[in-house]
Order: sequence, then structure tokens, then C-alpha cells
Amino acid sequence: MMNNHYFHLVDYSPWPILMSLSLLNLGMSMILMINFFFFFFFFSFFFVLLIFYQWWRDVIREGLYLGCHSNAVKLNLKFGMLMFIISELFFFISFFWLFFYLSLNPSIELGNSWPPFGISSINYMDIPLLNTLFLLSSGFYITWSHYSLMNLNMMEFYFSYIFCLILGFYFFLIQMYEYYMLNFCFNDSVFGSVFYILTGFHGLHVIIGFFFLLFNFFRFLNMNFSFLNYLGFDFSIWYWHFVDVVWLFLFLFLYWWGM
Repeated sequence: MMNNHYFHLVDYSPWPILMSLSLLNLGMSMILMINFFFFFFFFSFFFVLLIFYQWWRDVIREGLYLGCHSNAVKLNLKFGMLMFIISELFFFISFFWLFFYLSLNPSIELGNSWPPFGISSINYMDIPLLNTLFLLSSGFYITWSHYSLMNLNMMEFYFSYIFCLILGFYFFLIQMYEYYMLNFCFNDSVFGSVFYILTGFHGLHVIIGFFFLLFNFFRFLNMNFSFLNYLGFDFSIWYWHFVDVVWLFLFLFLYWWGM
């Protein structure tokens, strides 16, 4: 059926309301995790992944097989992804604002010092520097894979893509190891709260970006992309570079300057 416009009017979909309810359950289950009750977290996380898969399946079907994504629609999708990344950027700016407010003028309850008395500083030349190298290298490899795809060099494309995924996963493991080795927790003054909020939310975005890249990798393995339309891959690269930039600010201000 032909339309008299270039835009895609989406069909009715159950996924937005189901995703909203699943994210609500995921947030409530994270509260239960504080009391070491993990079942509902993994249960809710599984449903979030399931809805992600089915929602993206419908979007892929519309763009790749039904031809609903015209050039005008692709342009609006790019603007939508850009606005999403900007909103995520301001999300982190709010927590950096909190960090600078507390660290530049520490109260007397903190001993007028930052970090507060009793909390050992983290050596930024140790695990944080190693994690920085892993994440920046991962960003380099995903850019290399995109360049290889542009030149139709599929061997280098898959090689660099796999290295990107390995380094991204290794970054997450090293971050968990750092949490295990720290001598302070979330409740140790505002310093502990700010530290775990900033690094924890960044780690959450790393997980989201990793699954975004992994999903597109399996799409490439199944020949599920068109050389005329691989916006999903481009968007995953944009998001991964956003995660890189946020980590650079975390390393510079939270680990190096803030310690």
C-alpha cells in the first residue's frame, strides 16, 4: 500500500508498555539485591532482554524486509539516537555536579578533607588505568571494524569486532574485581555513595552497550544487514564511544583528581 508521505507510521505494539513494567520490576528487584535476594533481579533482567529482542526484531523487520525506513525516517532515527545520547550525557552531568559540589567544599563532618578520613585513596595508576586502556582499546577496535566494513574487508571486520567484545567484557570483570578489593562501601559517607553511583551507572551503561554490540554481531553472522542500511550497527558504535568518553571523565576527575 502506497503512502503520500515519506514517514513510517508505526503499528500498534505491546512492547513499550511491557518494557516499562519490566524496567519497573527490575528497579524494585535491585532494591531487593541490597538484602542479597537475587532471584527477582535475574528474573526481571531476563524479561527485559526478552522484550528487547522482540522489540528490535519488529524494528528490523520494518526496516530491512518491509522497506518502511525511507531516507527521511533514517534521518529522524539518527536525530532520535543523538537526542538519547545527549539525555544520557546530562544524566551523568547531574552526578558529576554532585561530586564537584561535595569534593570542592567538603563539610566538617567529612573532616574538611576529600576523600574523608578513614577512606584510603585508590591508586589511579593501578586498576583504573588498566581499565582505561581496555575500554579505549575496545573503542579503537570497534572503529576499525566499521572501517573494515566500509572497505568490504569482512575478515578484519570480524577480527576487530570480536576483540572489541572481549575487551569490553574484560573491562566489566576488572571493574567487579575493583569493587571486591575496595575497603569502603556505598554507606561509607557521601564519598562512597558518589563513587559507587558514578562507577555503577557507568558499568550499567557498559553492560547495555555490550549487549547492543553483541546483538548486532549476531545479526552480521546471520546476514541480517543490508549494505544500504546498517543504522543499528552505527548506533551501537555511537553508544560505545559515549561510554568511552564518560569513563575518561570518570578516570580524570574521580580517580586521578578526586583521590
